[in-house]
Amino acid sequence: MKNKLLTDILKNQVTPALGCTEPGAVAYAVARAKEILGSEVKKLSLEVDKNILKNGYSVGIPGTSEHGIIFAAALSLVVGKSEYVLEVLKDVNGESIDKALKIVGLNIISLKLKSDIKGLYIKVEAIGDKDTATVIIRNAHTNIIFESKNDDILVDKGTDTITAESNSSNTEIKYEIKNFTIDELIEYAYNVPIKDISFIQNGIDMNLKIADAGLKENTGVGLGNYLYKKASDDFTMAKAYTAAASEARMSGYLLPVMSSAGSGNHGLVAIIPISYIGRKRNISGEKILRSVALSHLITIYVKVYLGALSPVCGCGVAAGVGCSAGLTYMLNGDNAQIKGSINNMIAGISGMLCDGAKLGCAYKLSISVDAAVDAAKMAIEKIYIPEDNGILGSTAEKTIQNLAQVSNVGMNNTDEVILDVMVKKC
Repeated sequence: MKNKLLTDILKNQVTPALGCTEPGAVAYAVARAKEILGSEVKKLSLEVDKNILKNGYSVGIPGTSEHGIIFAAALSLVVGKSEYVLEVLKDVNGESIDKALKIVGLNIISLKLKSDIKGLYIKVEAIGDKDTATVIIRNAHTNIIFESKNDDILVDKGTDTITAESNSSNTEIKYEIKNFTIDELIEYAYNVPIKDISFIQNGIDMNLKIADAGLKENTGVGLGNYLYKKASDDFTMAKAYTAAASEARMSGYLLPVMSSAGSGNHGLVAIIPISYIGRKRNISGEKILRSVALSHLITIYVKVYLGALSPVCGCGVAAGVGCSAGLTYMLNGDNAQIKGSINNMIAGISGMLCDGAKLGCAYKLSISVDAAVDAAKMAIEKIYIPEDNGILGSTAEKTIQNLAQVSNVGMNNTDEVILDVMVKKC
């Protein structure tokens, strides 16, 4: 039963995403509201939490040269299909971009910050000539908790889905991972039938494909190519590939990535370094799959404590931690060494802030990969940062919980300050 539950969590949390997940989630909600309305949208009202606003503020929209939440919403009015979920905008073309730009020019889309709410929140109201459709997403990027058309309520799961019922809810199954220890997650990686995690190969292929595209076409500011030219071994080359993939994604390249724990960039960090290094070292495909599975599980484990979006950079302190554990596993580290790599990683990179999704994230991803490699190498040599240092705990689990406390409690006002700085620039 434990194996099945962890497999279900993986399948729920490792999913394809086109472009940044925050404007993607808004576009998904817009598409659903448009479909419920069933007529031309005359006015569109968007209300989002501070992290959705922060992460969607300046990020590129796939297949376009445009940026931001309002354009993503306008494009969704033109081509968005909710059945595509986080690939909602994949039918984009030149004609649809022109139509979306005209919609933006009409000023029919309003964007408002909902400052009095914690956690992920998106509310969309699509208003037509006679009808109004409302859609609310809460706590997870695709977790629709409310739908209505005029006074007819179509879906109502309550305002907070992290309740007892969430244990049986597919979209909230991730919270079940809190009931596992790190040792149990490692045991799963060792023993799960390989057929049960064969789907992970799709994510490896997908993320390496966008990395190749980023390098070939020199997307973004050229960080990936710079690191590629400077790379001297498989570890530094993995850093280049991850950065190139992030640059392509953040600049709006029209290729999906396999996400992890609700984030495409998390997926790049959790997958690319392990799979690239594994292939270069002729490690078996099965061992690579098991290593990436562990990387995903640790990433998810950290994220359920941090929250879907947080003041700290999840690519570093969630996916980076997962990557270090997966690398240590792949390099034949034992349980103590794998858990040691987790503590090493958090000891070194816990202060990395999230200041929104953007091209610059590629540099943060490269730093995270660099740190993950060092954390794993140190652990293999049985070099561990002592538990009496800073926020480290007596166990890897306690360290992760301490990190979450610092992020969720100690940095309670950080997002507001970051967002204020970002808005004032414009």
